[in-house]
Amino acid sequence: MHELGVVIEVVKTVERVALEQNLTTIDTVVLQIGELSSMIPKYVEQCYPAAIDGTILENTKLEIEILPGNALCKDCKKVFRLLEHHHQCPICNTRNWELLSGREFFIKEIVAY
Repeated sequence: MHELGVVIEVVKTVERVALEQNLTTIDTVVLQIGELSSMIPKYVEQCYPAAIDGTILENTKLEIEILPGNALCKDCKKVFRLLEHHHQCPICNTRNWELLSGREFFIKEIVAY
């Protein structure tokens, strides 16, 4: 499960930002995960408590936003959801597409007060 290592790096990054920005109390960390990324949101959620244990994030909440896997059909120029349409353009039925989004993994927001 590579998610644990990645979540530990997220925690380190958030701690560094908190220190740089003089944030004293962090409430929530918001991650954006593409539905085509190698990160499995359920595993990220399961790893989070272990990753924040003993850190300044110990009492924080984790929110995950799933970003859709979108593609642009190179033939008809239609943008479509890859998983929803089984990797095939719903307009012209081709599999000739370019990936636009869905593999992301971002720290979107650190909610502090």
